[in-house]
Amino acid sequence: MNRRGISRRQRGGTATSVTSAPRRAPVAVVALTLLVASCGTPLTSWLAPTGRNHPLADRIWGVQAGSFVAPPELVDRLAAARFVLLGERHDNPAHHALQARLLRGMIAAGRRPAVGFEMLSTDDASAIARYLASSPKEASGLGEAVDWKRSGWPDWRLYEPIAQAALDAGLPIVATNLSRVAIEAIRRNGLAGLSGQLARQLGLELPLSPEMREAMRRELDESHCGTMDGVALERMVDIQWARDARMAEALVRGGQRDGALLIAGAGHVRTDRGVPLHLQRRAPSVPVVSLAFLEVEATADAPAAYAARFEGALPFDYVWFTPRVDDVDPCSRRRAYLLD
Repeated sequence: MNRRGISRRQRGGTATSVTSAPRRAPVAVVALTLLVASCGTPLTSWLAPTGRNHPLADRIWGVQAGSFVAPPELVDRLAAARFVLLGERHDNPAHHALQARLLRGMIAAGRRPAVGFEMLSTDDASAIARYLASSPKEASGLGEAVDWKRSGWPDWRLYEPIAQAALDAGLPIVATNLSRVAIEAIRRNGLAGLSGQLARQLGLELPLSPEMREAMRRELDESHCGTMDGVALERMVDIQWARDARMAEALVRGGQRDGALLIAGAGHVRTDRGVPLHLQRRAPSVPVVSLAFLEVEATADAPAAYAARFEGALPFDYVWFTPRVDDVDPCSRRRAYLLD
């Protein structure tokens, strides 16, 4: 039983055939992951300069153990998991730099996971395959190949080092997100808009519990600064639930060789209702590790102070605290955008 009161075994569901224990590298190889120790204050302070002197900046908190861990120890633990989920603030460059370093550390430890991106939907799979067939080692052109500029995500250059680390090691890049057609179908008709076949494939036959739906509704309402009306917010809950299910399914399918690593927003890697929950339903005994990069706050100088954001408990296995991009209120920015 973890600190959230949810046993991983109790999460239930029908298991798929997934190898549960990845091959571990010798300690001498794992020691190569000391390179991650170089991604401390100088790197994050340069990429995200606000709050660099905060007492938690660049420290890693093990939620279940209730203690800090060093980067090499973290990489060793990530390398032992079949599925690794790295949750980010999308526009914080430090988060992407650390994701790339952690992936390279896992590779140095002998892992060869598939690398999935929330930002790539299943619609992009064929474009990715065509591009990599001609440029298997060049991540720079992948953004253009999938028309990244029109996607609405932050600049591809933030994600390029992660993709380059994957391609340097010959790892598959997996498009994990729900297709645009499926998202639009849910937007119009809720989860009932999905075909029965797709709903079964994603494990969405059973409805969300009222308690989980309400928790997701509150989270999404807050993250969208109260700008969504009732029906739109309900549809957003359905989309979030289906997207997390699709990402889990894509990781299991794409990670048959040596597991998978996911790059996604921090909300998607929550262990209580995000992708980890769907993974555990598919493969209850398979090791999953969730790490969220959280920006420090001036008035919160201990890990426990951040639990209030998440209904009283940090819903991750690890939290890597980083400096902030800026001090601009995101809701002020969103309101200004809506009025523009």
